Amino acid sequence: MRKIIYYVASSLDGYIAGENGDISGFVYGGNGVEKYKQDLQNFDTVIMGRNTYEFGYQYGLNPGQLAYPHMEHYIFSNQLIFRDQHPKVHVKKCVLSEIEAIQGQKGGDIYLCGGGKFAGWLLDHGKIDILKIKLNPLVLGKGIRLFGESKKNYQTSLISQERYDGGLMILTYSFPNA
Repeated sequence: MRKIIYYVASSLDGYIAGENGDISGFVYGGNGVEKYKQDLQNFDTVIMGRNTYEFGYQYGLNPGQLAYPHMEHYIFSNQLIFRDQHPKVHVKKCVLSEIEAIQGQKGGDIYLCGGGKFAGWLLDHGKIDILKIKLNPLVLGKGIRLFGESKKNYQTSLISQERYDGGLMILTYSFPNA
């Protein structure tokens, strides 16, 4: 079964974005960001919620098109419909059987992109195997939480920690189901 890896930028206080989706305080350059971009090349599949996909519109993403050209895209939404949809973009209902079907396909690990609410739903159902946090040296105080409104309690295991320019760290944790 393919593993789901939640690879996400976070503030020290556990927010993946500030108020109104503000990400301006996150580290945008340097060797840590380059490491992240290189790591993305190892994924052939990305899953995300509607809000994360639509967040890309403000950075030039056109509706129904690929955010990551080399990956198969699965966007989880009960309402999203595109008029012009790339063949590698699939909109799926938020049900566990859809996640399990993707995990059962041939391929490498699955990149869980952004999305506190969607990540929280996956966490609540024991579907996240690895958490890779690009820990940024800032405190946001409020915004979008790493796992949305999830109240699930897990003890994770630290696999690795790496330090990069600008105070950025990439911390990798394994969940008990991994």
